[in-house]
Amino acid sequence: MNNGTEKAIEGLICWRWALLALAAVLALAAYAPSRRVAFDRSIERMFADDDPLLAPYRKVKRVFGGNEIVLVVFRDEELLHPHGEGIRRLMQISQQLEAVAGVKGVLSLDRFMDERIVNPESVLATGYRDLFQNLTHSASGDLAAVMCMLTPEDEAQVSRRQTIDQLRAIALKLPSGMIAGEPVMVSDGFHYVQEDGRRLGIWSTVLMAVVIVAFFRSVRWVLIPVLVVQLALLLTRAALAVSGLQISMVSSMLTAVVTVVGVATVVHVIVRYREERGWGHAPRESLLRAGVILAAPVIWSFATDAAGFGSLALARVGPVQDFGLMMALGALMVMIACPLVIPALALAGRRNAPPARVWGEGAFGQQLRAMARVAERHPYALGVPLVGLALVASAGAVRLEVETDFTRNFRAGSPIVTSYEFIETNLGGAGVWDVIVPAEETLSWSYLQRILRLEKRLREEVVITTPDGEQRPALTKVISLADIVNTAGSASPVSLDKMPNFLRKRLIAGSLGAMRNKAPEFFGALYGGDPEAQDQRYVRIMLRAAERQPAEQKRQVIAQVERIAQEEFPDAEVTGFFVLLTHLIDSLIQDQWWTFAMATTAIFVMMILVFRSVGLAVVSLVPNVLPIFMVMGVMGWLADFGFKINMGAAMIAAVSIGLSIDSSIHYVLSFRRARDAGKTVVEALEVTQHDVGLATIFATLALVCGFGVLATSEFVPTVYFGVLVGLTMLGGLFGNLVVLPVLLRLVAREGTPDEARRA
Repeated sequence: MNNGTEKAIEGLICWRWALLALAAVLALAAYAPSRRVAFDRSIERMFADDDPLLAPYRKVKRVFGGNEIVLVVFRDEELLHPHGEGIRRLMQISQQLEAVAGVKGVLSLDRFMDERIVNPESVLATGYRDLFQNLTHSASGDLAAVMCMLTPEDEAQVSRRQTIDQLRAIALKLPSGMIAGEPVMVSDGFHYVQEDGRRLGIWSTVLMAVVIVAFFRSVRWVLIPVLVVQLALLLTRAALAVSGLQISMVSSMLTAVVTVVGVATVVHVIVRYREERGWGHAPRESLLRAGVILAAPVIWSFATDAAGFGSLALARVGPVQDFGLMMALGALMVMIACPLVIPALALAGRRNAPPARVWGEGAFGQQLRAMARVAERHPYALGVPLVGLALVASAGAVRLEVETDFTRNFRAGSPIVTSYEFIETNLGGAGVWDVIVPAEETLSWSYLQRILRLEKRLREEVVITTPDGEQRPALTKVISLADIVNTAGSASPVSLDKMPNFLRKRLIAGSLGAMRNKAPEFFGALYGGDPEAQDQRYVRIMLRAAERQPAEQKRQVIAQVERIAQEEFPDAEVTGFFVLLTHLIDSLIQDQWWTFAMATTAIFVMMILVFRSVGLAVVSLVPNVLPIFMVMGVMGWLADFGFKINMGAAMIAAVSIGLSIDSSIHYVLSFRRARDAGKTVVEALEVTQHDVGLATIFATLALVCGFGVLATSEFVPTVYFGVLVGLTMLGGLFGNLVVLPVLLRLVAREGTPDEARRA
């Protein structure tokens, strides 16, 4: 035994009750701040600060007072009836919605002409009804839509979630009432993520406890990993709250990662402690010997976890940086929690029976030893087919497709998906976005004509191609202040073009003034000045398009709008939730491969330090990298069946390499320890396969069962994350039990321990 390590472990055992008391004090101190961890709900943070997509988006927010709109839709068969009952009901509902805290203003059909808007004899009313069709009401006239413009979140007195909940509560009381809009999707997404965190914290612990009980039939060794994980989570969350870091959709995986690291570590302790007890050692001596054996692999596992996750801080996207820091912090907190909890609870009580063996474990252990012998005797016969399979599977990665339809982040049949499908069908599309163009301080008819010409081109020239080859307009609504003026002018006996200039100016000023008085928030959402650029004003053209369409088709539509807008106005900019959400996953995927490369590099360097061998460092990485490429490749091969990259899948590569490498460290160090003891390569493989292999299998099965609960989430990226983590962990298990022995056999040298150490 290493004297320094032995003294350190002996010290932990001697001071175990003091350490457990310290753990209790830390948990109590961390509880209150851990509950103050905030969620960063900003879509902007999902992009790099210098991403060109953000500049126009931020400009819209500061010029037009925010750009978040929630659509409240309900059915009213009498909406356009001349007797006015339907429009009066709409007016009452609009007032009720406008009174909701966090709503800056609303736009509904009644805003411009009150009850007169349904007058079939009024040319102006008819013009306004046609203008706002598919915006405030359906073409059939039996569906009302109220656009609720939200107060910017940093100015609102209530949370965005509270506002949306109140709007939804009002909508659900209306006939066929529902709400939709990008703020609703984002808010619901974060709500589901928070719920998933709580669900994972409870049910994954329960499921893992059941699995550990089934394996080891020991309440003591169920309690230990639960307490280690919970203490580490409390400490991590408290540290996040104190530091001011916020959890985003990406970094909401914190609970999952801490659980993986904590449970895997404790299971290795269980198996090694049980083996020592099986040799006849007393509990204290067994724990000491297990601690000395496991100290190096456990510490290096924590170090590689921290290094791998910490490398994500080099990412360009804010939440990915936060994710890396949080995961590194979580791994370090598990390293702190283990010595505080394990020694006291492992040795507590007079009756200290060792963990039981799994039924059939002896035969299973023999099979693991047999696998090692096969790897030793037939490394090429095993290795070549495995390499071929890996290459074929990984080749599918070039076919990966990105999911840009944000509604597909929710299960089919969920309220948000139902709402979007209804709005897509009845109101022409739920994707809201904008073109912003520099404007004059006083809008002239010549300028407004340029806007109208641009709008005409957008309506006619921006097209999509249907599966049968037919081209149809991609934009279901294009509207701006110019349309308001043009509609007002159409009610005049003389057209705006032929009207005397002084009358035309009066009509333009009058129609814009009426809009400013009747719907000030909507007017402010279409025309405003930039507080960061003196005397610079902008006009906003609001666009609507179908949200539920393929990613490539969305990109083509956006590109067409950008081209046409800049042909008419060279300084025009295209932005909005529709644009950001289309590129959201692209932003994460760009960082995925960069951060995966950085994490792999950091871990590779750590492996060289651990093993003092470049060859063994490479050998330890291969079994963990291959499953990641294979899982991503299989997703690519299945892209035609709807398997696309979403937020849950976008970070899986960097996460998985940090989690799966731990088993390889335990395996290779155990193999080296056996070789140092004078065992041959095959003997060392057999011993390692039995001892480390069993612990790896138990830990992996417990964690896969625990993560299975994520498959019940309403938020599809969470389902993807849970399933893909499970698959990569199973792939890592296969890699460590089959691929790693083959590779070790190929690089290991027979001979003296000193010679073996240089392998």
